[in-house]
Amino acid sequence: MPVIKISGMSCAHCTGSVTKLLEATPGISGITVTLTPGQASFDATPEVNLDQVKEAIRKIGFDPQD
Repeated sequence: MPVIKISGMSCAHCTGSVTKLLEATPGISGITVTLTPGQASFDATPEVNLDQVKEAIRKIGFDPQD
């Protein structure tokens, strides 16, 4: 189960935005996004490219940590 630390989330709307993005990503399921600690965890098929997921998170205004 991949876990991506994400900074810049400050409210439920922020976690909702990240959740919605991940739900729309093929191959990702079982999503949990939390403010404390700021992170997203999910189940991913082998086809999911985590670098592309992180880039998509950046594009909606948050900072995924490597």
